[in-house]
Amino acid sequence: MGYRVVVVGATGNVGREMLNILAEREFPIDEIAAVASGRSNGTEVEFGETGRMLKVKALEHFDFTGWDIALFAVGSEPTKVYAPKAAAAGCVVIDNSSLYRMDPDIPLIVPEVNPEAIDGYKKRNIIANPNCSTAQMVVVLKPLHDAAKITRVVVSTYQSVSGAGKVGMDELFEQSRNIFVGDSAEAKKFTKQIAFNVIPHIDVFLDDGYTKEEWKMVVETKKILDPKIKVTATCVRVPVFVGHSEAINIEFENEISAKEAQDILREAPGIMLVDKREDGGYVTPIECVGDSATYVSRVREDPTVDNGLVLWCVSDNLRKGAALNAVQIAELLGRRHLKKG
Repeated sequence: MGYRVVVVGATGNVGREMLNILAEREFPIDEIAAVASGRSNGTEVEFGETGRMLKVKALEHFDFTGWDIALFAVGSEPTKVYAPKAAAAGCVVIDNSSLYRMDPDIPLIVPEVNPEAIDGYKKRNIIANPNCSTAQMVVVLKPLHDAAKITRVVVSTYQSVSGAGKVGMDELFEQSRNIFVGDSAEAKKFTKQIAFNVIPHIDVFLDDGYTKEEWKMVVETKKILDPKIKVTATCVRVPVFVGHSEAINIEFENEISAKEAQDILREAPGIMLVDKREDGGYVTPIECVGDSATYVSRVREDPTVDNGLVLWCVSDNLRKGAALNAVQIAELLGRRHLKKG
């Protein structure tokens, strides 16, 4: 006996990736529904690479009664309307938007990091998926924190345009093409030209000068991993289609060497260590696309602080940062609570 699963936002980048991963990981499904806004009603999406086509149903008229799990990959506004309806109908919502992440009654889950927190889902029947840049970072921090207790993290991100959705990817493509033929590279989605450029601005600015994306990384890391960890972030959009990269500086309470950290990360769940101190002995975003792992490279000691390390990590943001993590939450929910499949 398997699950009845709904993918909400099935026509978007993350929704399609959710369908791919559900099929790829052979999630135990008895019935699956592809749901999106009324504009997509009646169109078809493929269930992974199975050849099975799903006719998209309109979210506005969808009845969640009798469905077990709904993976939401739509913005905060439609989520605010329809996630509570799904939850009230008895369908557990796994939400990829930012709407519920900091709600104290809703667990914020990265299965490799805080699986036990999922037990709190029954309060609202909703589980939150973290920000894509937070997800890959805490997967790396968790085993190191367990070993030597992290006190402070300084992270700079290099985030791909797919984090801004299809419109972000289209803008990078169109601007790049236009520049090569001598046409205008006008910014529409982003605040400045993204092609052949980097933009130190993701999401809205807050009163303290940080952006909301940077704030998310701080508060989500504290909620998922440890509220005592001090975190500061600078989030940057780069002209890469898929794959987020991060340069992370970590300070520990206890001594830890680069060699010890490499040994720990080599065995940690969800991580692939590729760290050869030679030309090309590291992973770049283009190499992580389509993979489920979070890749770690360039692990080294920071001589400017006591017990400091620096490392580079890369992950496919549409997978671990979004769709894969949501499916892993569904798998964890099944193992710990729903017990089907």
